[in-house]
Amino acid sequence: MTAVTATFARYAANIRHEDLPAEVETRTRFLILDLLGNIVRGRHDAESSQPLMAAARAMGLAHGNHAVFGETSRWSPAGAALLNGAFAHSLDFDDTHAAGTLHPGAPVIPAALAAAEICGASGKDIIAAIVAGYEVTNRLAVALPGGDHYDRGYHPTATCGVFGGAAAAGRVFGLSEAQIADALGIALSQSAGSLQFLANGAWTKRFQVGWAAMAGLSAALLAREGFRGAAEALEGKAGFLRAYAPNPNPERAIRNLGTEFELMETAVKPYPSCRYGHANVDAALALRAEHGLKAEEIESVTMGLPNKGMLLVGAPLAYKQHPKNVVDGQFSGPFVVACALAHGHFGWDSYPKMDAPELRALMPKITCEEDPEIQAEFPANMSGKLTIRARGQVFVKKVVVPKGEPANFLTEAELRAKFHGLADAVLGAEGAKALADAVVSLASAPDVHGLMRLGAPQAALRLAGE
Repeated sequence: MTAVTATFARYAANIRHEDLPAEVETRTRFLILDLLGNIVRGRHDAESSQPLMAAARAMGLAHGNHAVFGETSRWSPAGAALLNGAFAHSLDFDDTHAAGTLHPGAPVIPAALAAAEICGASGKDIIAAIVAGYEVTNRLAVALPGGDHYDRGYHPTATCGVFGGAAAAGRVFGLSEAQIADALGIALSQSAGSLQFLANGAWTKRFQVGWAAMAGLSAALLAREGFRGAAEALEGKAGFLRAYAPNPNPERAIRNLGTEFELMETAVKPYPSCRYGHANVDAALALRAEHGLKAEEIESVTMGLPNKGMLLVGAPLAYKQHPKNVVDGQFSGPFVVACALAHGHFGWDSYPKMDAPELRALMPKITCEEDPEIQAEFPANMSGKLTIRARGQVFVKKVVVPKGEPANFLTEAELRAKFHGLADAVLGAEGAKALADAVVSLASAPDVHGLMRLGAPQAALRLAGE
């Protein structure tokens, strides 16, 4: 039996900042920056945020000194992990891991930061812990593998993310190998997340990711206090890998652990929607710019997708062509491509324009199909191929590596631009820059408290309606 649990526990307990390759250390800070922008704006713009905060207050989670980014009030450690995790995922603008088909940052980083506020961990320890959390999360997903897990109706960002959150928080607390193994065993009892949100655009997708962050933190705290967790939680007969997928590959989870970094295979989204549609958005923007295409000239559009992309953004087609709310739009290939073709842009500000006449006229012309050529690129790449018929001509664009993927990653300037596009409206340009600078220089921080304070907006900068 492959000792996945013990191997992960040993890795998480012993990972050190000074041992990280420079490119891994730098990429980790950029991933933190990207996620915090999502949290700040998600706190204010997601329609699910206010009900979630009200429920968290009712559960007594508002009594504490922990920070929620974009929020002026303070919360309990569990409340901060829950809300930061949920807000991070609420815009569907957070990082992605293609082979694992998940978003590792949202459950891992909030758990690590909440733990760091409890114990006053240094910036270097936080960075090392987050690397461990990403490795656990991403490696579990590829060992399932993610596609089989999806076919059973699970949402791996939540189901795998709780283990990454536990590993990251455990490392922040300085837990031993045995204690982190216990934390993983405790996390097993909390591993949950369903794709049923796709049926009606439910807010549970966001909630279950925040819950995974909170559960990961809780597992590490329980283990720190001596609470015993299930042994062989990941590889055991009733463990995660065997219970949650039909044909897992446990050895894949720990292959080259510590020398190859799945964190480096994590992408950053340039567009706030399901990653499976991004290659087609890139193609739409490129064809529009190259040929001066206008929405009214377009006769038909075909989105070529991989099989798993069809599941999330392409089918059922009639539903995808007529999105009713933000979640529908985030998972609608026709909507995101229509925005790119009609407006030459797709960003968070595109959602309020969902009912614009030019978009409603164009979406029914956009169909989705599983493309063998694109399927062949998966899971190495979330590729796409767009075919547009207009002016009596056919325009085709294949994008193998969409913008933001590891092989086509955003520059620091592009990451900062995305961050400011999200955070400036809440924190103000100067406040957002201060927070971004603090994240970029996190390795030199003696603790996380200064950074966390920078996430609170001034009263004068609160968004309308707050």
